[in-house]
Amino acid sequence: MKPNLIIRFCCAYLSFLFLSSIIILGYKKPLEREDLFELNDSDSSYNVCPIFEKQWRKNILTNKKKQKFSFHKESKAKKPSLLHALWNTFNFSLIQVALFKVFADILAFISPLIMKQMILFCENHHDLVWNGYGYAVVLFIVVILQTLVLQLYQRFNMLNSAKIKTAVIGLLYKKALNLSNSSRKKFSTGEIINLFSRDAQQLMDLTVNLNILWSAPLQILMAIVLLWQELGPSVLAGVAVLVLVIPINALVANRLKMLKKSQTKNKDQQIKLLNEVLQGIKILKLYAWEPSYQKKITEIRKHELEIQKSGGYLTVFSMLTLTCIPFLVSLATFGVYFLLDEGNILTANKVFTFMSLFNILRLPLFDLPTVISAVVQTKISLGRLQDFLHAEELNPENVETCYPGNYAIEFTDASFTWEKSQPPTLNDLNIKIPEGALVAIIGQVGSGKSSVLSAILGEMEKLKGTVQRKGSVAYVSQQAWIQNSKLQENIVFGSVLQKQYYERVLEACALLPDLEQFPNGDQTEIGERGVNISGGQKQRVSLARAVYSGADIYLLDDPLSAVDVHVGKHLFEKVIGSSGLLKNKTRVLVTHNLTILPQTDLILVIESGKVAQMGTYQELLSKSKDFINLLQISSAQEKGKDIMKSYHIVPSICFLPLDQEKNFFMKKEKIPTGGVKFSSIVKYLQAFGWLWMWLCVATYLGQNLVSIGQNLWLSTWTKEAKQVKDTMEWKQLRNHKLNVYGLLGLIQGFLVCFGAYILTNGTFAASKTLHHQMLDSVMHLPFQFFETNPIGQIINRFTKDMFIIDVRFHYYLRTWVNCTLDVLGTILVIVGALPLFILVVIPLVFIYFTIQRYYIASSRQIRRLAGASRSPIISHFGETLSGVSTIRAFGHQQRFISQNRDLINENLVCFYNNIISNRWLSVRLKFLGDILVFFAALLAVLAGDAMDSTTVGLIISYALNITQSLNFWVRKTCEIETNAISIERVFEYTNIKKEAPWIKSNRPPSHWPDKGIVEFVNYEARYRPDLGLALQNVTFQTHSEEKIGIVGRTGAGKSTLTNCLFRIVEKSGGKIIIDGIDISTIGLHDLRGKLNIIPQDPVLFSGTLQMNLDPLENCSDNELWEALELCHLKDFVQSLPKRLLHEISEGGENLSAGQRQLVCLARALLRKTKILVLDEPTASVDYETDNLVQTTIQKEFADCTILTIAHRLHTVMDSERILVLDSGRIIEFETPQNLIRQKGLFSEMVKEAGII
Repeated sequence: MKPNLIIRFCCAYLSFLFLSSIIILGYKKPLEREDLFELNDSDSSYNVCPIFEKQWRKNILTNKKKQKFSFHKESKAKKPSLLHALWNTFNFSLIQVALFKVFADILAFISPLIMKQMILFCENHHDLVWNGYGYAVVLFIVVILQTLVLQLYQRFNMLNSAKIKTAVIGLLYKKALNLSNSSRKKFSTGEIINLFSRDAQQLMDLTVNLNILWSAPLQILMAIVLLWQELGPSVLAGVAVLVLVIPINALVANRLKMLKKSQTKNKDQQIKLLNEVLQGIKILKLYAWEPSYQKKITEIRKHELEIQKSGGYLTVFSMLTLTCIPFLVSLATFGVYFLLDEGNILTANKVFTFMSLFNILRLPLFDLPTVISAVVQTKISLGRLQDFLHAEELNPENVETCYPGNYAIEFTDASFTWEKSQPPTLNDLNIKIPEGALVAIIGQVGSGKSSVLSAILGEMEKLKGTVQRKGSVAYVSQQAWIQNSKLQENIVFGSVLQKQYYERVLEACALLPDLEQFPNGDQTEIGERGVNISGGQKQRVSLARAVYSGADIYLLDDPLSAVDVHVGKHLFEKVIGSSGLLKNKTRVLVTHNLTILPQTDLILVIESGKVAQMGTYQELLSKSKDFINLLQISSAQEKGKDIMKSYHIVPSICFLPLDQEKNFFMKKEKIPTGGVKFSSIVKYLQAFGWLWMWLCVATYLGQNLVSIGQNLWLSTWTKEAKQVKDTMEWKQLRNHKLNVYGLLGLIQGFLVCFGAYILTNGTFAASKTLHHQMLDSVMHLPFQFFETNPIGQIINRFTKDMFIIDVRFHYYLRTWVNCTLDVLGTILVIVGALPLFILVVIPLVFIYFTIQRYYIASSRQIRRLAGASRSPIISHFGETLSGVSTIRAFGHQQRFISQNRDLINENLVCFYNNIISNRWLSVRLKFLGDILVFFAALLAVLAGDAMDSTTVGLIISYALNITQSLNFWVRKTCEIETNAISIERVFEYTNIKKEAPWIKSNRPPSHWPDKGIVEFVNYEARYRPDLGLALQNVTFQTHSEEKIGIVGRTGAGKSTLTNCLFRIVEKSGGKIIIDGIDISTIGLHDLRGKLNIIPQDPVLFSGTLQMNLDPLENCSDNELWEALELCHLKDFVQSLPKRLLHEISEGGENLSAGQRQLVCLARALLRKTKILVLDEPTASVDYETDNLVQTTIQKEFADCTILTIAHRLHTVMDSERILVLDSGRIIEFETPQNLIRQKGLFSEMVKEAGII
């Protein structure tokens, strides 16, 4: 490369000229993701994560070797250090950045020395004028070099910090995929997300400022050495003041450490609870429990803010010490300087060299305590990260996957538990499953059926014996796990698309009729948690995923329970049975459907974690009376089961019938364009408090005026000192000047302290108000909002955005006010001393604002893109954690790690472009500041004898300061606008249309409803204004305490009818009247609190069993035990160590699906209302329990009006009347007997079901 090309390349690289095209484009139009520069390969997560993971594994192996040869007890052995692994991975980059910092610091101290020579030049008018010009040019070259080196330092520093965060997040994700069950209980989904969103971010933030830990002491040392040359030993007095402050900062840091620990616990609890609330929002709305859980979140937030306030007051104290340090050091240094020698006089070169050096010192003195505090906080975060990374993983020896034997699966004297500290869940299993066999596992609720599958997968801890399997595995969980992606992607699940086989799988899993109704066929996007498809559809998609995988062993955990009998038979015949697609595969099927047992090759009957019986159908039939009794109960129930023409059902989880689904999909996060709305800033200031705001501005104005006054006082002092010839007169002048200087310092300290106190209180008030408004708004949003917005997107507002509002925004606001006043004061001082300087300031200020305008337009949009790119990472994290068993079963961990890295890379693209744009701005602003310094020095030289050395020193010291202040001011202006996006995002949720008020002034009587008469009058409803009617002209009336069955094919409007009753969907016309009251005239909670529902999907929250049964604490213990007895859970709960206080894990994972359903039934029994809606509440329980539960419902709800949504016709055949729906209209409404005689739609369905 030619020399001139090299120079041009270096200039473009150092000035970030290559980014100008994006900056200009961003000014012309809102930037989009495609407009940004892509990542360098070296910065990609695909490069960073593997290198760090390799180093982490190396540390673990080294640690194991040390422990092996160590004489210490294992409990005392040190665990692998995350910090050590990070250093070993990134040490070269960190050292490179440190060298840039050293060079920049050295250059910073050269400027005051040149300024000193210029002052001496002005004092000595005999020197050649060219010396003055030479000093001005050298000063310009030095500040330019410092600018370029500082930009390189900041660029690579930010890149390193991003790499460290990327490496840690990658390792966290990989660890989450391998956690054991006991570790999952210790770390909830919310806590794990918090590790990623807060602790990894904390580590990154520290890395950005890490060099200050050694750089600040180095700068202080260099300053002391240079000051010694000016003021001699008196500098030691200033050093003594600095040393005395260290213990104070240590005490503050220690206290902040304790507060940080408490704060982190509160944040974990808040995110955990919020995540569960969002997951179970349907139940909260149906049961009108939002205020109860909102109160719980608010209580946690209250504790969090109290800790934040305490930390703020500590910050006030820190601000006081920081403000007082420069003035105390100056006071002590000058005082001792005068005491050492009566003849010591402050000259211009000494004072302004001293001032310039202390201006340099202000930043390290200000930053060092903050960084020490950050180190303390990061140490806690490191501890939390290490605790998670050291958590127990699944033992690969739990199951042997390379089994050479003749069986597909073999258990030999095997016992398993979910946690090593607990008694065995499965005991002494001896099972041999031949290759290609169909094996059925049956048993009562909680007997351990699903645990057998988990043991085969290696998900349980093996206590003894062996379990071996041969070949690959596919797994269908009892609660289907669906990804937020296209239907085809959910089924293909990372495999190569084979069109013909794919079509066969769709047909076998009864999905073809569904695809005809979906707007985009198999390219239709499935929402988060599968919210826009029915429970049956989710289960069939899950089954299709397993079938398409082409595995050797299929573990099927009751996949037929969520579908009607016709679909169940179709799936069994076409997929699972002897003529299905899997006929030659090994199939292990957990089921409650005993009618399929004759078609199986082997049957396992599980009781209390043991194999009670094992054999073929004929063998069990001939030797077991219990087995015969079980078959008889099943036969009685199966006789009435429904066989519908439709190939799928619409359980309560699906609130949208398919004809309304065509335009329904998960919304991507909206990225605003243009400037941040001024109204958002105004709302924040309102929450902050106008009084606090104006007081804050006044105190900072006073602080800056006093600071200018100190410098002008020193300048006047040096002028007057020149003219004093008498010693006594000098002493009087010195004492007077020193006293006033000290007084000004005390006033400044008071104002800073008072300002910080005001800021803390105002920030506390704003944070409290904004969080409360957002939480209240989210709780009042209609249910459709949660169906179309990913949970990660909502949680991101409560984590990242609230963190910025809590911690960062007020800091940027404070520094911006301070900088604005500082810049104005500096310009006024320089212009006052050198009027010609205004000719330089005006054009440069114009250029400043031009650059700022271009930069803000681009930077704001890049920040928005970065904010939007964080939500998918959180959503993917949460989605992975909920489906980790399925991911591990299929062996797709590496594919999901790649997906995680792709999402991280998308975020990094925005982050890196943001870094470079900041450097683009900074290098230009600093260059303009350097020009200001040059012209200030040049004009001072040109002034010649017209200007004394004191004024020259004042001008140049302020000019050197303005470079940093102006750059800082523009940066903070941009930071305020870009961080105000978080305020905008928080207020965005408060502006979304809410559901109807919870409570209205028109309240129903306390005894309402006392009859349970439900009347629909010409009722019509639609899900969105742009969609057709879901219910059309629906008119009917129930009698008091009547039992109504609601039937219809898929999309007929059954679930919509229920949603309208609870006002989940509001009316488009007509009305619903319950016991004489139009439900649209009363509040939602007055309505929903008087209705009862037992949904198909059981939703439990982490907490005690008692809390899950009675979150409002309205029932006595006796009532709880009575409800548990009626639900046949009393014996199980009494066997638990803590009984009613037994801790339910997140999502109720430590209970079986059947037990969770029974807890929901008990919850309904405790809620004494006159109207009950049933939505197939016993789909996940065995037939014996189902029979007992149905009897309980008939007895305990005998005096209630019951509306039963029928997915199986036998559940409504004993109803007094049947409501038949089709396409949102009532087709028939009569007694079952009359409907059968009428030969209509219901009669046709009953005949198909074989009931008549």
